[in-house]
Parts: sequence; C-alpha cells; structure tokens
Amino acid sequence: MDKESNVTFLTLDWYTEIIQIYFLFIMFTLYIVIICTNSTIVYLIFIHKNLHEPMYIFIAALLLNSVLYSTTVYPKLLIGFLSEKQVTTYSACLFQFFMFYTLGGSELPLLAAMAYDRYVAICKPLEYQIIMRKTTVSISLIIAWLVPVCHIAVLVIASAEAKLCDSNIKGIFCNNAVYTLQCQRSRLITIFGVVALLHLVILPMLFIVFTYTIIFIVSFQSCKEIRKKAAETCLPHLLVLISACLFFVYDISIARVELDFPKTARIIMTLQIVLYHPLFNPFVYGLKMKEISKHLKGLYLNSKRGISLFILI
Repeated sequence: MDKESNVTFLTLDWYTEIIQIYFLFIMFTLYIVIICTNSTIVYLIFIHKNLHEPMYIFIAALLLNSVLYSTTVYPKLLIGFLSEKQVTTYSACLFQFFMFYTLGGSELPLLAAMAYDRYVAICKPLEYQIIMRKTTVSISLIIAWLVPVCHIAVLVIASAEAKLCDSNIKGIFCNNAVYTLQCQRSRLITIFGVVALLHLVILPMLFIVFTYTIIFIVSFQSCKEIRKKAAETCLPHLLVLISACLFFVYDISIARVELDFPKTARIIMTLQIVLYHPLFNPFVYGLKMKEISKHLKGLYLNSKRGISLFILI
C-alpha cells in the first residue's frame, strides 16, 4: 500500500452481527456512568478545601484521566455500533492511538507520585508540609502528563511515515494493533517503544513497589494508629495499581509479544479494559477513601432533600 493509504478506510475486524440495539444502550449507559462517577469525585475534590491536599489532587488527576480516556474510545465505538461497517481513516486511527496511550501512559507516573506522597506522609510526617508543597505537586503532574505526550508523539510520527501493507485492524479501536498494518516496523518504533515502556511502565512500577515496601516495613514497626493510616490510604492505591498492571500486561502481550489470541477472547478482554478500568477507580476511591466517602454521602443526602422539596413544591 502506498502513502495514499494514510486516508484509506480501515476495517475494524470484529463481530458486527452480535451488536444489537440493547448492547448499544448498555454501552451508552456505561459511558454516562463512567463520566458521572469520575466527574463527581473530581468535583467534590475541587469544591471542598479539606480535600485540597496532594493525595486528593493526584486522585482527581487520575480520575480526570479516566474521563478523557473513555471519551477517546466510547464515542467512536458507539458511532461504530450504528454503522453497518466499522471503518476509520488511518490519520484518525493514529490520533486515537496517541490519545489512548498518552492518557494510559500517565497512569503509572501518577500512581508513582501518589506512592511518594504516601511515603512522605507515613515515613517522614514532620517534613510532609516542606516536601509536598504546591510546586512539588505541580511538577509531578506536569511530568506525569508531559513525558507520555513526548514519547507517544514520536511513535505516532514514525507510524504516520510507515508504509502500510494491510487495512484490517484486529480490534475494536486503534491501540497497538496499528503496528500490524505496517509492512515492516521501523527500528525507531521498536527502540522508542522499548524506551517508552521503560519510562512509562517499568521504572514507575519499580519505584511504586520499592516505595510501598518501605511504607509497609515502617508501618509494621510502628504503632497501631500508623498501621491503620497506612492501610486506609495505601490499599486503594494498590488496588488501582493492580488494575492498571493488568491493562499493561494485556496490551504488551498483544502488541509487543504478539501473542495470537482468538478473536472472541481479544474482543472480550479489550471490552473489559474500556468498561472495567474507568469504572474501577472512582468506586475504589469513593468507597475506600474516608474523606471522599463522607462527602459523597453528604452530596447524596443533599440531593435527596432537594428532590423531596421539588416534589413537595
């Protein structure tokens, strides 16, 4: 395929015959639930001053990522459900690829920033206010978002210049499967892909594991109150970390290791990523973080009173 393939429509290879109206309704409902649950917690963190702390700011950033991540996937997915044939242009596919991995790639750096915040709070409580200043939080957020942008931009530019030999994507949206369209993966993509994997996944993961190991050692050597504080604030982060790791393991096994999953299994696992992960974060933080849970209950009670007054009027 020549360079004009950059505007050629690509067929998204999946079972269109199983897509029913009820499935479209379910997907649309889940998308709304994802937007509402994540946005509600971000809103609560924004309006309540007692939540204007580094830990909650990082949580808000992570949940904002989930909103943008879902918006990268769901609208195009829903439009595809309404079409007889799921197609997209190569340029649009690369844009979705860029947004998908930029947002996904910032997740572990944000979790690493949270891990450092918990390390300082539990292991160096007297120095917390000095270390975790607004400047530190701002720099952490900028690094977590800017580094993935730079890494993924290089991969997108290299992919845009690549020669295509196929137009059939094995998936329901444009992720690492775009590499299978290329006649030959360039050395730049291979090398920089490994660099991106190292910077966005492996190093943050090692930092998180090392940090939480120190936290648990210090906690178990301390009093019961410290252990309780560590469990309450670290457990939600660890659950989200496990969820994020499952996402990266699946994505790497598909694109980097190029395991040949059956089509049905690939679709189901991909749907779990776009359905499960964006919903998992707000429920974990909403239920497990004491302060957020308290404000959620207050919001629910206020909404209930408002509805009751409206009915009475």
